[in-house]
Amino acid sequence: MDVKQLEAFVTVAKYKSFSKAARELFLTQPTVSSHIQNLEKELDAILFNRNNKCITLTKSGEILLENAISILNNCKKAIYDIKEHSGKIEGLIDIASSSIPETYILPNFIKSFHNQYPNVKFSISHYDSQYAISEILNGRISFGFVGYKTSNPKIKSIDLISDELILIAPIDLNIDNDNGYIDINELNKLNFIMRKEGSGTRNLTINILKEHKFNINNLDILAYVESNETIKEMVKIGLGVSFVSYNSAKDYIKSNKIKFYRVKSIDFSRKFYFIYSKKKAFSPLENKFLNSLCEYFDIEKEID
Repeated sequence: MDVKQLEAFVTVAKYKSFSKAARELFLTQPTVSSHIQNLEKELDAILFNRNNKCITLTKSGEILLENAISILNNCKKAIYDIKEHSGKIEGLIDIASSSIPETYILPNFIKSFHNQYPNVKFSISHYDSQYAISEILNGRISFGFVGYKTSNPKIKSIDLISDELILIAPIDLNIDNDNGYIDINELNKLNFIMRKEGSGTRNLTINILKEHKFNINNLDILAYVESNETIKEMVKIGLGVSFVSYNSAKDYIKSNKIKFYRVKSIDFSRKFYFIYSKKKAFSPLENKFLNSLCEYFDIEKEID
C-alpha cells in the first residue's frame, strides 16, 4: 500500500471530488484516479460510490479512511521528528474556517505563527460553521475557527475573541431610533439580506430574535447570501439591511459607506471559537500550533 495512494484517497474523501483532490495535491486528475484504482485493486474493494457525479464513501471506504488518516498522521509525525532533530520545523496544518474568522482573525495569527515557523504551510478551507464541525468530526480537518459554540460532546471549543451582531443599513435609510437603538418591531418594516443556512451569524440572529418572541417569519427577506462582503455591498447600494458581525463591518462604517443600529434591550454579543475533536491525537506540529494559538490569544490550553 503506497502512501501517495492513501494521500489521494483521503483527499478525494475530503473534497468528494477527484478534480479538487488533484488541485490540492498538484497532480493531474488521471493520476489521482489511477491511485484510487490501484488502491481498490490491491484491497479488492470498491472505496467510492460514483453516482451522478456525486462521490461518497462505501462502507469499505469508511473503514479505510479512519486507518488511512492514522497512517498518514504517523508518517507526518515521523517526518516531523526527523526535521525537528535537525532543527527544521515544517509540515502542513489543515484548517476549516467560517467567514468571519477566516477574514478577520486567521490572517494576523497565521502571520505571527509564520514569523516563528516559516517552513510550516497551511491548507485553509472555507466552510460554514456547521460543515466545519462535520469535517473535524470526520477527521478530514484538524482544526476549525467558527462563529458559534456547538453542543456536540465530541468537540472541544475554546473561546477566542468577543464580538457583537449589529444591524447595518444604507446611509440614506432612516430608521426610527433612540440614539442608535431601534425597537424590535421596526424590523418588520425592513427588507433583509440574510446569510445562508449553516452560518453562525444566521443561527445566532434567529436564536436571539426567537428568544425575544419575535416571529422570524415576519421578516421580509430579499436574498440569502453566502458572503459577508456581498451583504455589505448590497446594503451599501440600498437593497436592504442585515445583521452582521461588527468586526466585519467596522471598516465600512468608519468610511461612511453604511451605518448601523442596535436593537433595544437585546444583547447580540457573541464569541468566536477555536475547535477540534476531543478524540484527536495531535502531531507534534499540531501541538506547537495549538500552544502558539493559546499564547497569541492569551487563553489557557485545554485538551480533554
